[in-house]
Amino acid sequence: MSSLNQDIQSVTALKENNGSAWDAINPESAARMRAQNKFKTGLDIAKYTAGIMRRDMAEFDKDKTKYTQSLGCWHGFVGQQKMISIKKHFGSTERKYLYLSGWMVAALRSSFGPLPDQSMHEKTVVADLVRELYTFLRQADARELGGLFRELDKAREAGDAAKEAEVQEKIDNHETHVVPIVADIDAGFGNAEATYLMAKQMIEAGACCLQIENQVADEKQCGHQDGKVTVPHADFHAKLRALRYAFLELGVDDGVIVARTDSEGAGLTKEIAVVREPGDQGDVYNSYLDVEEVSPEDTNEGDVLISRNGKLVRPKRLASGLYQFRQGTGHERCVFDCIEALNAGADLLWIETAVPTVHEIKGMMDDVRKVHPDAKLVYNNSPSFNWTLNFRQQTYDAMVEAGEDVSAYDRANLMSAEYDDTELSAKADARVRTFQADTAREANVFHHLITLPTYHTTALSVDNLAKEYFGEAGMLGYVEGVQRKEIRQSIACVKHQNMSGSDIGDDHKEYYAGEAALKAGGAKNTSNQFS
Repeated sequence: MSSLNQDIQSVTALKENNGSAWDAINPESAARMRAQNKFKTGLDIAKYTAGIMRRDMAEFDKDKTKYTQSLGCWHGFVGQQKMISIKKHFGSTERKYLYLSGWMVAALRSSFGPLPDQSMHEKTVVADLVRELYTFLRQADARELGGLFRELDKAREAGDAAKEAEVQEKIDNHETHVVPIVADIDAGFGNAEATYLMAKQMIEAGACCLQIENQVADEKQCGHQDGKVTVPHADFHAKLRALRYAFLELGVDDGVIVARTDSEGAGLTKEIAVVREPGDQGDVYNSYLDVEEVSPEDTNEGDVLISRNGKLVRPKRLASGLYQFRQGTGHERCVFDCIEALNAGADLLWIETAVPTVHEIKGMMDDVRKVHPDAKLVYNNSPSFNWTLNFRQQTYDAMVEAGEDVSAYDRANLMSAEYDDTELSAKADARVRTFQADTAREANVFHHLITLPTYHTTALSVDNLAKEYFGEAGMLGYVEGVQRKEIRQSIACVKHQNMSGSDIGDDHKEYYAGEAALKAGGAKNTSNQFS
């Protein structure tokens, strides 16, 4: 991208070519506006962020400590504040992404009101949220650069050449808040053509990475609930190809596809796969069905029968018309799903598990990597897991195996606060702390995400505020519990007028009207109390 001075020269040349009609145009003002809007379209964003993901994937292949992370978003402001906070605390957005959760879209963005994670919400709200997230991230750029422009003007007014050069360097090397979004397209919201159309909308809005699952679109269920129904691989792979064609049509050649398998917890299928020859995809898929051997005289009207190894078998069919898989085949089916998805062009894998355990994730990925050594995983560090209880129980079991005394603990009651200050709790928390690094190293997890963190943090903070504000604390509940913390932690949105774009608007008013501009940021602006 060009520097501020290069853009000033470019606009100056345009101004000269357009004669006196452009006399009131200030080339530096126009150049500043260009700098504040690095990305002109969603496709610009998708191409840029796809490049980031591809570079990060290559770096991870060389160094397993360089895994990436994201947090789920349900509003543009939430995503904006995450990236502003990341830059504040860590100085860079490197290897930090955003996640767009279909669960949160369903629960918080549908015009039908809160819905379960079953793909019942309007398709278009997903692309709308991608677009909204990037609108807010682009405004974060504009706001940050606007502050630097003010610093530049002050340095010039003071005749401080050294300070001016320092600020100019910050402007020319400004790191954008725009980062990759891993975007959930559920099970594609219909057939492969519907998946393609939805993908195009999401990519045009800026998405460089689409995550799709192998469930039946009209039976889609949250990955951490019961009743999940998978589809034969041919159906799923058609949708993977639909995503790739959407990326290629729009020129996002580096677009990233995440293939998710829900087979670990999905015991049902709606279809018996087509078999074209023994041992093919469909044959393997059907081999996991729970069947019983029958003879022709044992059949009933309407029975569905298949031939297996020269014998006639009847798949067990539920009253719903669905077929069930054999118990205990989840691990095998996940591995098969992952291998076949990579064969079909997926870039990353997602295995939805029942509990977060390093050894289980590693076990499946070890089997996948026997075929695809570079296979990388996206892992859902889900709030649907009780992390405290799971890791305390894992620690308890490890202590038992090591011959340590666990008589002070009740394994079934380890969530109790009475154990918070115990040795077991400290060991469990240490396991939680290193879980992401451990699974990156042991199971090739490239990307760790939490799907619904801001759903839970919003509920928790509102609960605390309501308890205090409507209780005895009154206004002190807000002042002490919110604003005082915002000020002392330098939370940018304590100046909420600035965060909403008021100062950017003032700059534009001055560009347009000069000294006649009626600006909001004058001496009577109460936000000055936070300076």
